[in-house]
Amino acid sequence: MRSGTGGNAIEPVTTAALGDTSYLLTSGDEALVVDPQRDCWPLLASCEARGLRIRYVLDTHVHNDYLSGALEVRAATGATVAGPARAGYDFDHLPLAEGDEITLGGLCVQALETPGHTAEHTAYLVLDGGSGEELPTAVFTGGSLLVGSAGRTDLSGAARTEQLARAQYRSLRRLAQLPSGTRVLPTHGAGSSCSIGAVTGERTSTVGDQRLANPALLIADEDAFVATRMLGLPPAPAYYRQMGPLNRAGPAVLGGPPELLALTPQEVQLALGRGALVVDARDRRAFADAHLPGSLGDELDGSFAALVGEVVPLDRPLVLVLPEPVADAAREAVLQLLRIGYDARLVGQLDGGVERWRASGRPLAAIRTADVSEVRRALAGGGVASPALARPAVAGPAVAGGAVAGGAAGPQGGLPVQVLDVRPAADPPVPGALAIPLTELPGRIDGLPPGREFWTVCGRGRRATVAASLLAAAGLPVTAVVSGGAQDLVREFRR
Repeated sequence: MRSGTGGNAIEPVTTAALGDTSYLLTSGDEALVVDPQRDCWPLLASCEARGLRIRYVLDTHVHNDYLSGALEVRAATGATVAGPARAGYDFDHLPLAEGDEITLGGLCVQALETPGHTAEHTAYLVLDGGSGEELPTAVFTGGSLLVGSAGRTDLSGAARTEQLARAQYRSLRRLAQLPSGTRVLPTHGAGSSCSIGAVTGERTSTVGDQRLANPALLIADEDAFVATRMLGLPPAPAYYRQMGPLNRAGPAVLGGPPELLALTPQEVQLALGRGALVVDARDRRAFADAHLPGSLGDELDGSFAALVGEVVPLDRPLVLVLPEPVADAAREAVLQLLRIGYDARLVGQLDGGVERWRASGRPLAAIRTADVSEVRRALAGGGVASPALARPAVAGPAVAGGAVAGGAAGPQGGLPVQVLDVRPAADPPVPGALAIPLTELPGRIDGLPPGREFWTVCGRGRRATVAASLLAAAGLPVTAVVSGGAQDLVREFRR
């Protein structure tokens, strides 16, 4: 998508997996990049092919949800890195405070301090110097004014949340005073955990449209804004806590996606002995059928790395088990992981996958699976579920982690069922369920009630599989509800 007049254009570059958008601003043969992702290499190659010289790379704030690609851009192009003067970056950069300007071809880009999402947050006005009046034509709003919402203000800790919420209120009103036709170009959008409440599917808008429709601008009173916009915030992903310090220090420059080494079963065994964790990125049912004991089951989709970031410490070495085609899966998994800093401890991927591990004579594990109707029957009928949904024993020298030869997918060993709801917010709650958000589960496994078989549920089976793999690795009897979700279970109870 391109927009602009004459030799000026703004091109959004969306990373749907994180719900974020970077921007390329061009004027003639000069360019500027705003809030780039770390894997910005395709954008750089495109600019080179088009004869564009990237002069600046700007960040609107110290990002909480990904590692900035600013240093990658500078290393490849020599561009000047610029950002909020109050960001506290430890690397050389051009600090921009209120009213500071840089020029790009026939354009002027002006800093507009808009604290709220973070204390140092700065928006950037695009002023068309050729108009003679220098009216703003666009504003890069980062995590302040979003399309249909605003950036959350609790990511700097509870002690600062209210202060930043009040600052956000004032920043939003300031942005709303810009001319109606000014394009609103936020970084965070649909799919990002950095927003307060729901955002629309549109990535960009105008100031005029947001004045009319954005709930964050329709609350006239500051106290009411603070009270209403701080309600019901889901927990931020656990890895967010690590992004700020890494971005201030400056992420390591990679120069391109790292290669993922192919490992033999023996090399994987050695890595496990040194504390590595196997992350199995295959389909949830394939994982349940057979996996390396102790593996984290996290199928490869747009949420893959984010869920790794919720439950795995950043310094834990990782070995991947990948679906077919392996080359494509490796590329996608590595890109997602490097965006949030997990590339530094990537040991490699199991060459030949589970089948080669099995052929080497090493043990495999399995996890029982069910759908929501079976949960209802198990709870209402004394815990006996349909044998048709049984997970078979895994062929091989040994089976561990909950698979029982010939066993039905019901309570194991006569244990009572405990439904474990791992959604970020359990609303409406599942009757009788224990609600623990997935991000909190690793730290609460030791406190789970004893003598139960845990049936993990979430919205659609995605997080339930991750949670079940965590419990199985801890030696707890578990069934993953991989088909349907908590809302379906609530409806089952209402029948």
